[in-house]
Amino acid sequence: MTFIEGHQPQVSAAQLRVMPLHAVTEVHGEPGLRRRFTLELDRLPAEHRGTVADAAGWAAQLHAGQGRTREPYVNHLWRVTLRLLCHYRVTDPDVLIAGLLHDAVEDQAWTITGITRHGPPPARQALTAIADRYNPGVARLVGAVTMPPRPDGTDRIRHYTGHLAHALSGEPWARVIKLSDFTDNGVGLIHTVGPLVTRSAAKYDAALPVLRGLLDRPDTPLPGDVKDHIRGQLDLAQRRFAAILTA
Repeated sequence: MTFIEGHQPQVSAAQLRVMPLHAVTEVHGEPGLRRRFTLELDRLPAEHRGTVADAAGWAAQLHAGQGRTREPYVNHLWRVTLRLLCHYRVTDPDVLIAGLLHDAVEDQAWTITGITRHGPPPARQALTAIADRYNPGVARLVGAVTMPPRPDGTDRIRHYTGHLAHALSGEPWARVIKLSDFTDNGVGLIHTVGPLVTRSAAKYDAALPVLRGLLDRPDTPLPGDVKDHIRGQLDLAQRRFAAILTA
């Protein structure tokens, strides 16, 4: 089965393309997000569509069977990349491919490399495999948004915020990927249930000042109206974190 094949939701292309991403998720699930992604590929120059579609298919294979609370994990990857493409107006294929693969090294390094599970995950080898399949620029972006293992005794929130500030400082396009990732996690947290919601809200809330600072930097390669849109999303996430943390 190719990336484009499979069950297709019974909704018109025009309707699907104007639905909010979480509404697509709730109503049409993974098939809806997959079809929306396929439709939105026409935003790209024809010579880049095949490569980005290949990365979408590979991401689906790498994360097959991986869950995320009430949904397949791949839904998160579709939304992060669709947000880059549709709302941030990013058409650089390297950035879109890195968006699709942004969690692959952190979660699926063994699958990428085919190395037998033994010892720590082979992150370096996984990044090399991504560079070989696409190019070193994609691997560099994925590496920048990959959370390193937390040393014993290190505070989890300080580890997270410190990584964001350090790894994204010199990687403007990786900041853009992380902002889409954070928006999906943060704004979407209100759609999640379970014992980890409060822990996640506390971690994400602490990251907001770092991400706001990165967004406001003049070298963050987004138009002013897109930055304003993201600021609104961060404000919405902050209100939702507050509601969760005071519940």
